[in-house]
Amino acid sequence: MSYAPQVTTDNSGEFYGNALRFDTYNEALNNASDLMQRWMLVREFRAIYSLDPVTHSYINHELKGIDE
Repeated sequence: MSYAPQVTTDNSGEFYGNALRFDTYNEALNNASDLMQRWMLVREFRAIYSLDPVTHSYINHELKGIDE
């Protein structure tokens, strides 16, 4: 169980993500929010539940792999 950040960059309503998976909803949401601040085209962001294993942590705007 994990949470995945996703963003949308157009009016299609389609959200897209990557392979990052976080332990908490807030970590995933904060990661997506920070991505929105860096990318000019992001219109919306969200975090969704995932059955994938946790791969990263995101605390205080710092992305770390689980193995680090």
